[in-house]
Amino acid sequence: MIRDITIGQYYPADSVLHKMDPRAKLVGTLVFIISVFVFHTFPGYAVATIFLAAMIILSKVPVKFMFKGLKAIVMLLMITVVFNIFLTPGKVLWQWGILHVTEEGLKLAGRMAIRLTYLVIGSSLMTLTTTPNQLTDGLERLLRPLNKLHVPIHEIAMMMSIALRFIPILMEETDKIMKAQIARGADFETGNIIQKAKNMIPLLVPLFISAFRRANDLAMAMEARCYHGGDNRTQMKPLRYESRDYISYVVMWAYLGIAIVFRIVGI
Repeated sequence: MIRDITIGQYYPADSVLHKMDPRAKLVGTLVFIISVFVFHTFPGYAVATIFLAAMIILSKVPVKFMFKGLKAIVMLLMITVVFNIFLTPGKVLWQWGILHVTEEGLKLAGRMAIRLTYLVIGSSLMTLTTTPNQLTDGLERLLRPLNKLHVPIHEIAMMMSIALRFIPILMEETDKIMKAQIARGADFETGNIIQKAKNMIPLLVPLFISAFRRANDLAMAMEARCYHGGDNRTQMKPLRYESRDYISYVVMWAYLGIAIVFRIVGI
């Protein structure tokens, strides 16, 4: 399951999404997340499905690679669905003792499952088609107006980018440590919840040590290269909007407009 986490990973490919400006992709991801919560009926989610499928096709990222990231949230997804089905009041369709399934619970569970799934896929699509450096530059340019309020935009963007980049690195490190501990006789599967928590100590201690060591090495490398943030820092590849980026903005706002219309009309 560790290797199935796709958020934070980058998949190199020659696609339209990979060539787009990171600012457009960041705004597009935000628009898609908003639309997922604006839509509240299944016809609306069908529109979101078509839009997301089109973006996946344009990204040229393998569908299997895209959807394997859902394996990491299967347990959370199941808990969310079960709780909504059995704890939502409404018209009772089935009852056994204190347990009951309502029509409203089924609809709410379906909406929550779709929203959670699309949030993970949409976020993964952005990181899979955008390098950490591009994410940093895009965030910094989008948040630049906050510089007038003396907000350290460059530092914030850099921290977010590094944190995002460390996700796959730490996942890979966790996988290596887990295999090494299993080879030494560690058992992470059997026992109750308390026992499983105790069994995680041989995994968490070396993982934290490795994470702090990597953070220290990164800080020393940045200091050795005289790195410093601020307004006077230049970029090797300045961001410039091209025709495809302007077209993407038109598509985004048209899509969000459709979502708002569906919400108002009640479709």
